[in-house]
Amino acid sequence: MRSLGNILIWSLLAAVFQTDAWPNLKVNSESRKGLKSECLDNVMRLTLDEALAVGNQLEVEAINGTRHIVLTPPLASQCGYSMESDPWGNTRIYTSLMGCYVNNKEDTTFNVGLRLQMYSQSVSNVVSHDVMQTCHYTRWAAREILCERNYMEVSHYMVAPVQSPKGDEYATNAASDVEHGIWKMTFYTPEPVVMMTGEAQQAGYSAMATPNRLVVRSPYNTAETYSEDVAGVPMEILKVSTYHKTPQGLTVQNMAAACPIGGVLFTDDTISWHVPRRVTPLLDGSFKILEMHMGINGQRLDRPQMAARGYTLSATDFHIVVELPVGCPLGYNKSHAPDYQYHITFSVEPMLEVLWRTDKTQEDTRYKILFPITTPLMPRPPQAVDYTNAEERLFNVNVGTFLDDVELKNITFSMNTLTLEECEARGFVVQEHSHPGGTKSFTLQVPFDVPEVMKHNPEPLVTTYTLSLVFGFMVHPEQMLFAHPVKLHASLQDVVLPTITGSCDQNLFHVQVKYGNQGKNFNTVVGYQTITPELVPAFNLQENETHLTLMVPFDDKVTAFEYVTSDAIRVRLDMLLWEPNNNWVLGDLYLCCNFPLKTTECHPNGTMTALAVKVESVPNLIPNWLTLKDKACKPVFSNDRFAYFSFGVNSCGTTRSFFDNYMLYQNEIGLYYNNKGASYTSPVDPEYRQSISCYYAVNETQTVGFGYKSRSTYPAAEVGLGLLAVQMRLAQDSSYELFYQAEDYPVVKYLREPVYFEVELMRTDDPYLELVLENCWATAHPDRTSLPSWAIIENTCGNHDDSYVALFHAVMPDQRVTVPSHIKRFSVKMFTFTKDNEVLKNEIYVHCDAVICDTNGQADGTCRGQCKHPNPRNSAFQGLKRAQRSTDSNQRRQISSGPIMFRHQ
Repeated sequence: MRSLGNILIWSLLAAVFQTDAWPNLKVNSESRKGLKSECLDNVMRLTLDEALAVGNQLEVEAINGTRHIVLTPPLASQCGYSMESDPWGNTRIYTSLMGCYVNNKEDTTFNVGLRLQMYSQSVSNVVSHDVMQTCHYTRWAAREILCERNYMEVSHYMVAPVQSPKGDEYATNAASDVEHGIWKMTFYTPEPVVMMTGEAQQAGYSAMATPNRLVVRSPYNTAETYSEDVAGVPMEILKVSTYHKTPQGLTVQNMAAACPIGGVLFTDDTISWHVPRRVTPLLDGSFKILEMHMGINGQRLDRPQMAARGYTLSATDFHIVVELPVGCPLGYNKSHAPDYQYHITFSVEPMLEVLWRTDKTQEDTRYKILFPITTPLMPRPPQAVDYTNAEERLFNVNVGTFLDDVELKNITFSMNTLTLEECEARGFVVQEHSHPGGTKSFTLQVPFDVPEVMKHNPEPLVTTYTLSLVFGFMVHPEQMLFAHPVKLHASLQDVVLPTITGSCDQNLFHVQVKYGNQGKNFNTVVGYQTITPELVPAFNLQENETHLTLMVPFDDKVTAFEYVTSDAIRVRLDMLLWEPNNNWVLGDLYLCCNFPLKTTECHPNGTMTALAVKVESVPNLIPNWLTLKDKACKPVFSNDRFAYFSFGVNSCGTTRSFFDNYMLYQNEIGLYYNNKGASYTSPVDPEYRQSISCYYAVNETQTVGFGYKSRSTYPAAEVGLGLLAVQMRLAQDSSYELFYQAEDYPVVKYLREPVYFEVELMRTDDPYLELVLENCWATAHPDRTSLPSWAIIENTCGNHDDSYVALFHAVMPDQRVTVPSHIKRFSVKMFTFTKDNEVLKNEIYVHCDAVICDTNGQADGTCRGQCKHPNPRNSAFQGLKRAQRSTDSNQRRQISSGPIMFRHQ
């Protein structure tokens, strides 16, 4: 706290000058606004503010008549000068009225002269300012002790005064000549050390006689001073006997000074400075305190001023205690960055002045201490406040608070480090904000749509934006660096999904895909085949930055044949836009068209030709296995989708009948049992039957319509009744691979965390049955009819009154799922029931009404499909036979799941 350093030569940020001068002194008129000199009892204070030229160095000279003496740090402590400067250039220079170069008139009038030399770039470029101040002080105590930051001073009243030389109106405080003056000194360490006056001056001490007083001054930490704890406070002690000659003879004066070098306690809010009440090296016997004052920067404060600033001065049995709030007025804060972490200190210079009288000698002692205090480093980690409004698509963060000596130098993004000017050039807004108390903060605004912002899609329609930052700061004037990392996240439902449209001509499906705002971030799946670069020519796929188009022949293997007539075939093209990283369906298309196809021809020469088609309802059919009624009549051509027959009307088991003027020939294409009595198809597959007919008139040939029927409906079998089970389970994630078991309930979820449900039709593998969720809702109690309740699915679709609509998930065949139409999957975001912003209950139960539909029947009501117009992102592989469903009230099932508990995050 008392480190002197380069006390009088300082690199200032700024200073400007003003002076109270002697009337006959000419002063630079520009130096009168920024410098102030004041007489503060036994010291003169010269105050410079920070308004001088930036980067100047200050050199102080003492004016002694016509001489100018440069006050180096050793000379300043020897002669009664000190200087305190904060990092911004605000400077205070103190001069003891007993200083070496002060003109002293009868110890009542003191003229102090200082020259301020301001250097900018070089020694030759200097501006000088002379400051002269006259102080009047008569309240000298018999003994005066001054504890400054760089020296200790003690002066005693002399009974026999030393006469000033005749004719010298103003005598400088200095040692007298050999005949009259101090000629020897004995220091006590506590062992006696004798020095002649010249030796003492060479060792850094000062001893002199004024008209009425003897003065001794010593720097701290010299060989002839020593340290001692007094009432627990470390003190620096000077004890010396001076031998001086006067006209009346030789006089020996014992003198002592004791100054505190510690005694400060810190809390987060308070500085407590303890000074011994009884300074034992200075006292012998009992004493009485007559006055006790405190001040700041050498300026005494009265009680109202102390109370207004939160200062207190009190005395205990052992100590005089000065308490100051951390951050109080007339002190200053300073930033630091040890180990690249932000800290601050608070510095203040309290003054304590005590006047006591000893009972034995009735002599008064004035004890004055100027004591700079700086707190230990106090961590102040910066705080980042995220003011981002996702709807504005703009990150907005405030980082602070800092002191005024902190500068924001640069900002490091995930890709590079930018200066503030480069940030502005990139369109980022960087602003500095000043706050009361000399603090400030910084704000940064960055748009979402810049390369520095990372983007991620946790859900198909949601984008999460992440901005990783490191703010780089510098502390002035030390140019110390530190940094503060910040990571910002924002989510926005701003994804525009791709859309698919299609049409048909006589031979082709024409499909167009319009990209969403994420570009082409998907794989195109036609049927169940992903389009690879090798398949691009086959589908004539063309694409640009916004669209892709493709053409699919109706008889390509990726299409599905639904049914045929005598002159047309109904073909369906299933198409998905598949996002492989998250296994999301971003869009789908189920396009059905009728294409002209002649399946039966009757020729005048008595030949019949027929084309058998493998339709979707018989997926295991091998066309080459088909025959006519005569099993020896096999296809003349076949592949994996068609079988072509050509035969005469009088062969292959063709029958003939007559009516009116027509002859009718009939045959049948089908699958028949082999010689061992086994069918070519599996027991669950329908048998294939396709009737073909030709009739001949007298002069023309006509083709008649035909149809194919499975053995299950022709001939018809009696309808049987049975019970089917439905279960609802809660999946652990969107993969629907792991499910919670009974012992896991209640399942705990965070607010807005997705909850994944699966409803499954059990105990059947009938491919013509489909499960449809008609209604689903949530309650706070196990009873499905209890209140409150909230609709999740209404009339087979998500509740659009909910800001988080239920999402349906595609069901694709795998080892567990053999019939996808038996399973429905959906997810909702976790919520809870509240009233007046209070949670009613921390758990919910989910209930559903499910309908089992026969896809061979006519569609009505619920069986029209799971949401007639499904969201593109969750309708994969659903609704393939949307126009062929029917339901019966006996096929409704009710299921429930829960409880699911809500946890505060």
